Amino acid sequence: MKKPLSIYVHVPFCARKCLYCDFPSAPGTPEEIAAYFRTLQQEIRSFEALGSLHGVPTVFFGGGTPSLVDPKYIRQVLDLLRSLYPFDGDAEISLEANPGTLTKEKLDAYREMGINRLSLGLQSVHEDELKILGRIHSYDEFLKSYELAREAGFDNINVDLMSALPRQTMEKWKKTLGTVADLEPEHISAYSLIIEEGTPFAGTWGTREGRIFLPSEETDREMYRWTKTFLEERGYRRYEISNYAKPGRECRHNLTYWTGGEYVGFGQSAASYVDGRRFQNPAGREEYPKYARTAYANFRKTRPLSLKEREEEYMFLGLRTARGVSRAEFRERFGESFPGTYEKKLLDYCRQGFMEKENDRIRLTDRGIDVSNVIMADFLQD
Repeated sequence: MKKPLSIYVHVPFCARKCLYCDFPSAPGTPEEIAAYFRTLQQEIRSFEALGSLHGVPTVFFGGGTPSLVDPKYIRQVLDLLRSLYPFDGDAEISLEANPGTLTKEKLDAYREMGINRLSLGLQSVHEDELKILGRIHSYDEFLKSYELAREAGFDNINVDLMSALPRQTMEKWKKTLGTVADLEPEHISAYSLIIEEGTPFAGTWGTREGRIFLPSEETDREMYRWTKTFLEERGYRRYEISNYAKPGRECRHNLTYWTGGEYVGFGQSAASYVDGRRFQNPAGREEYPKYARTAYANFRKTRPLSLKEREEEYMFLGLRTARGVSRAEFRERFGESFPGTYEKKLLDYCRQGFMEKENDRIRLTDRGIDVSNVIMADFLQD
C-alpha cells in the first residue's frame, strides 16, 4: 500500500502585494511567469522517484495568487503530477483565488482539470478595512466571484477573513462574519492579524503611534471567542485554532500539516516534510531556479529529524487542533510513552484550566487557546 503524500505548489505572482503580506510574492511579466512554470516542472520531475512509493490524497495551489495566471499553467502542472503520481480517486485539489481575478472561463477550466476546492481571500466586507490592508478588490467583486464559483459547480469553498485590524470594532467584525456566514461557504478561516516586520503595514501600524489604532488584546480575544460561539451556532465546527468547517468539510490538505503527515512542496519558498526530513526551497526568485535543477539531490542530503524533534513537532502541531494529542497515538508513532516532562506539563496545564482531558486525548480549552503560542512553545524548550 502506497504511503499518502500531499503536494503543495507555490505560485508567487500577484497583481499587487498586499501591505501586510510577507510571503514571497510579487507581480510578474508574462515572460517571468512562463519561465517560472518551466522551472517548477523541472523540479517536479526531479522528484519522480517518490511516485513509486506514494499516492496523492491532496494538492494545494497557494501563493501569491494562483488564479492570476493563465489556467494553462495550472493544467500543465496537474497533468505532470498525475503522470508521475497516482492520485486518490477522491483527491482534494485546492486553489487559492483572489476576488477580481476570477472569470467564468477560468472557473470552468479549473473544474474541467479536476480542481474541486477554492479558497477565496476576502478578509473583510468593509471597504475601509480592505483599503487599509491594501487589497485590490471590493466586497462586491468578492460576491461576484463567489457567485460565479457556485454557478461553475464548486461546492467546497473556503473564505479567508481577518480580525483585529486597525480601527476595527467588535461591531464591524460581527458584520463581516455574519455577512459571510449568510453565504454558507463550507469552510471559514478566521485569522487574527499579525504585523510582520519589514512590511509596509508594519511601517504604518507597527509603530508606537500606529498601534494605538489596533484593537486591544482583550478585544482581540473577545473577537476570537465570539467567532467560535457564533460559527458553532451556524453549523461550523472549529477543528484548528483559526479554522472552521461544516461537518466533513475540513481542509484535508492542512490537516496533513497539523497531524504530521508527509508532504512535498514545489516552487519558490515551498516547504516539505518527506521521509523524516524537513526542508524548504529558497525564497528568492533568482535563487530558486538554481536550486530546482538539483532539488531531489538536495532533499536526499537533508538531515532527518531526530526522535526528540519529531516528538516536539507532534505536540506543537497537535495542540493546534481541536482533537489535541493522544497518549496512545504518541506511543504508536514513536514507540514510547509521553516523556516525563511532557506528562508533567500536560497535567499542570489541565490543573490550571488551560487544557482538558477526554478519554485518551488532551486538548487546549478556550482559555488555553488565548495563550496557545506560549503553551505550544513550551513543548519546544525541553
